[in-house]
Amino acid sequence: MSDEIKGGPGRDTIGCAGCCLALAGAVTAALTWAPLARSSIHGGFEGRHRDLSVLYIDLPLVPLGGALVPLVVWALTVRWLRRPWLAAVAAVAAVALGVWGLNSWWMPYEQPEFMQ
Repeated sequence: MSDEIKGGPGRDTIGCAGCCLALAGAVTAALTWAPLARSSIHGGFEGRHRDLSVLYIDLPLVPLGGALVPLVVWALTVRWLRRPWLAAVAAVAAVALGVWGLNSWWMPYEQPEFMQ
């Protein structure tokens, strides 16, 4: 007997849907992160607080996390529950929670104004 879901989409369709969710998660995470990192790249007031480490540390990690979180949630939910629609809901919820966490807790370092 096959591992496929009876009456449901095939393995290729399920795999493509997981990849599409991963791509959407990576794009969403990067677009959410970019306005927060703007002050570190431009330097804030008079360019005094420039921190370019956000480009070589955070820029690769944020989209990677945005891609991996929904992909892992999708794969585990499809494997355990065998319901693609439930896996899609769980993956979208994981992306939403990840974006909320990114907006709530991630803040680039800003040196105080009195320090030079």
